[in-house]
Amino acid sequence: KIIDKSKIKNMAQFRTEIKILQTLDHPHVIKMFEFFEDEVNIYLVLEKCEGGELFDRVIEKEFLSEKEAAVIFKQIMQAINYCHNNGVCHRDLKPENFIFATKADDSDIKIIDFGLSKIFDPTTSGYALMKTGWGTPYYISPEVLTHNYNHMWDMWSAGCILYVLLCGYPPFFGDDDREIIEAVRVGEYDFDGEEWEDVSIEAKDLISRLIWKPELRLTAQ
Repeated sequence: KIIDKSKIKNMAQFRTEIKILQTLDHPHVIKMFEFFEDEVNIYLVLEKCEGGELFDRVIEKEFLSEKEAAVIFKQIMQAINYCHNNGVCHRDLKPENFIFATKADDSDIKIIDFGLSKIFDPTTSGYALMKTGWGTPYYISPEVLTHNYNHMWDMWSAGCILYVLLCGYPPFFGDDDREIIEAVRVGEYDFDGEEWEDVSIEAKDLISRLIWKPELRLTAQ
């Protein structure tokens, strides 16, 4: 990956992303092997993944079976747990930021794009750890809107992702970003669509324990 330095809007944040990629080493997190820099460009040598985005696979299939979603979601949880244990909050988890290693149906999945990620102290249990940052409206958690949140933002996003995997559309939506964010702020969603008729009570319960108050939200562990 070759990046023109003149097109990097926030060099400090970009260097944080590089630092994170140099630190992380997990089967479900994109691996960076080398990092080079000259006067014009920055060069990242990354693991080659050819399977495409999770988002595209959901679009192709409309939605996944519960069995398919369970396999993928376990890998997502393993990756998030690893990141959180190593003091990294992704802050922009969405189906577009997970890619498959290969085109095979049973391919491993990997988190990519740590461009909005934040390094935090995993030994600190306090809540007001982060105040800035803005992810994707469909997957943002309501406490982020108050600029007072911690790494549990990622778990809300994960709940939204699981919702999308099982039905093909997000739990919160609107005609524009403002309407989506207002829907997130209100926090009301349902399992009323016909896509949910064959989804287990356990899967719905898991979603409900993730799209929930941060202090009661399930951790990745």
